[in-house]
Amino acid sequence: MNLHEYQAKELLKSNGIRVPKSKISNSINETFLIAEQFQSKVAIKAQIHSGGRGNAGGIKITSNPQEAKEFATSILNKNLLTKQNKPHGQPVNQLLIEETISIKQEMYFSILIDRKSESIVLITSSSGGMDIEEIANKDKNSITKEYCEINSKLTSSQINNLANGLNIKSELHKKFKEFLLIFFKFFKNSDLSLLEINPLVISDEDEIIAVDCKISLDDNSRFRHQEISQSYDWSQIDKKEAEAFHSGFSYVALEGNIGCMVNGAGLAMATMDLIKLSGGQPANFLDVGGGATPETVSKAFKILLSDDNVCVVLVNIFGGIMRCDIIAEGIISAVKEVGVKIPIVVRLEGTNVDLGKKILQKSNLNIISADSLTDAAKKSVELTILQK
Repeated sequence: MNLHEYQAKELLKSNGIRVPKSKISNSINETFLIAEQFQSKVAIKAQIHSGGRGNAGGIKITSNPQEAKEFATSILNKNLLTKQNKPHGQPVNQLLIEETISIKQEMYFSILIDRKSESIVLITSSSGGMDIEEIANKDKNSITKEYCEINSKLTSSQINNLANGLNIKSELHKKFKEFLLIFFKFFKNSDLSLLEINPLVISDEDEIIAVDCKISLDDNSRFRHQEISQSYDWSQIDKKEAEAFHSGFSYVALEGNIGCMVNGAGLAMATMDLIKLSGGQPANFLDVGGGATPETVSKAFKILLSDDNVCVVLVNIFGGIMRCDIIAEGIISAVKEVGVKIPIVVRLEGTNVDLGKKILQKSNLNIISADSLTDAAKKSVELTILQK
């Protein structure tokens, strides 16, 4: 779960980390008034769940309130397209307006979960700013990494190595080490999967300041962080994905034309693979879960059909927790309720599978039964060709 920059900075501030003074704006006029209050240059930042805002024109330093108002007019309530959120971009509903900092040195700092090593990795670089990815690709020696197991503490050697990676003067090492330990504790206690400060700066007054911040919370820990979860900005993700989350199942929009409804994430991935192998394009990932009910199936169909690109639906259900005859009745009920007019290919496997198939055959609906997953994928692809 991604947070906006202003939300991330509020958390940093509450944990004793210095961030620029700022206010959040929801309108053009409010932007003008806030800029007027600062009585100096301000940085105005579009609040979206995406990196690359600076290069995309989503961040601007303005010299006076009128400039601030003009920038707000150009960007507020519009979609901002970055290299990370193509092709549609994300809506800019809020602007973060903050003081500018006199910067002596820009650096990079992050902590994240590394799945490959199954540990926490801390990363520092003496080169911070917008082009950190390019810098890392060109010069791997500019990046310092230290790995730490989830339940372990950082060693003095690791802390010193990370500090050395920033190339800061020795007098600031103590400040950075204090900063690092606060961050590491905050990362673990908050169930974060990513904490990135880019840039982390040394000001003219030799203060360490988090000028920009990106935080991602582990989705599985939402229940432990209700206040953060309730403030999540659902406008930043696909509407169908948001609706699926609130309905209790997982959905990810893709760009194909074969809608997929599957129970189980692994089976859903295999289904999409076979569609691709058969020459088709899946329109989504959708996992209705092992205990899918007729109500869940009905909601899933509504979400699938809200995608205008979908011309065929492939339903792939393994009846383990729930019997196939009950699943078949649920599919029929959902198809009738939603009014599905496009072909539906159904592959059932598991308890009472033969009875489930008979129920589907007798329904007199546009439901095509498949004997295997491969058969279902091929039939779905063939139907997309016929629909053209």
